[in-house]
Amino acid sequence: MIRIGDFSRISLVSIKTLRYYDEVGLLHPAKVDDFTGYRSYTFDQLSRLHRILALKDLGFSLEQIGRLLNESVTADQLRGLLKLRKTEIEQRVSQEQERLARVEARLKQIEQEHVMNKIDVVVKKIEPIKVASVRDVIPTYAEQGGIWRELEGYLAVQRVRPTGPCFTMYHDEEYKECDVDAEVAEPITADLPETPRVRVHTLPAVEVVSAVHRGPYTELGQAIEAVIKWTEANGYRINGPEREIYLQPGRNGSQTDPETVTEIQFPVDKT
Repeated sequence: MIRIGDFSRISLVSIKTLRYYDEVGLLHPAKVDDFTGYRSYTFDQLSRLHRILALKDLGFSLEQIGRLLNESVTADQLRGLLKLRKTEIEQRVSQEQERLARVEARLKQIEQEHVMNKIDVVVKKIEPIKVASVRDVIPTYAEQGGIWRELEGYLAVQRVRPTGPCFTMYHDEEYKECDVDAEVAEPITADLPETPRVRVHTLPAVEVVSAVHRGPYTELGQAIEAVIKWTEANGYRINGPEREIYLQPGRNGSQTDPETVTEIQFPVDKT
């Protein structure tokens, strides 16, 4: 028998850890003195401890290790678990590499501009959204009040309240000075009949590059430019219409209200 202190020195595992492994059922002492409570181990238990440490190093949780050691796991099952761990680790490495690339891009941006950009750009996933919308070609970006009144009037008649911030989607592939293909949308949960002008549909889940702009609509170009530059610098590609989400709309429809808060989103995929 080996006393716990000696077993700790031989295995290079702390006494505290050995006691914890005993508590969770991973490695019980071969003997516990009834009078003193001293724990003793055998040399044969080193192999089980080494297996615990090896599996822990591979990223398995103690609960998973317990199942692997206590159940009759075949070589094929263990191979499958290890392949799964390999995939998980590769995904984590890929995510960290992408994060590293974003950090490097931000550092490069700071070095080029010598100041911290006031617009923070993030990547996030947007869940499916059910909307009622009206799409039309409008004279300019600012002149969308008519289709908003059309959509909101229809919802009022149907006694349906939006479930989130309203937004506009721009379907043109480039900036246009006139004849803008715009779709105004209100998130809803109700089932509504469509009309020749009002469409009820669900926007699919999508990954977006996003930035929040605080200030008048007339200055939205700064946020849009920042998002597009960040997207190109970080290896993403825009693959859908821009969304302009009105988190805090301008008072009385003002285009110059400094208290306006707008989120810019571009659906993207990784190039």
